[in-house]
Amino acid sequence: MNRPSAEDVIYVAAVLTLYADLPDTPLRPTPMDQSVARKLYQEVVPLSLVESALLLATLRRRTRSSELPPLPKVRSLAYFLPVIAELQQQPLPRRVPRLLATQASATGPSGLMFRNLRFPMIANTLPLPLEMLGSRPDKRLLTSTL
Repeated sequence: MNRPSAEDVIYVAAVLTLYADLPDTPLRPTPMDQSVARKLYQEVVPLSLVESALLLATLRRRTRSSELPPLPKVRSLAYFLPVIAELQQQPLPRRVPRLLATQASATGPSGLMFRNLRFPMIANTLPLPLEMLGSRPDKRLLTSTL
């Protein structure tokens, strides 16, 4: 069996951290969650896209009509795979990921608050190759914060 590369370990850890910091998710990722994160790395899914999908799905869950019954807690990172696939097919406009992160880190009527506020654009702070983070070569974008 091949040993995981440093990039693989950093990517998987980042995805699992983002996932565990979401409301309504387990505090500790499972081995299955680790497997899903490794699969995303192997499929070269940009970390910024994974982050946007996690935020988008969480905001959708939190902004559901109060007239609908509450959703159960998320039990697996695999729950977010359809939203990741959706964003791969129909990417968000360039500014939307920032707006999602801003909305997610603010307290508001939806009551959305991440456990450890490590969420705002973590993808821009990791030492990963540009092709893993997305196709933007501007290094200023890789180090920006909200």
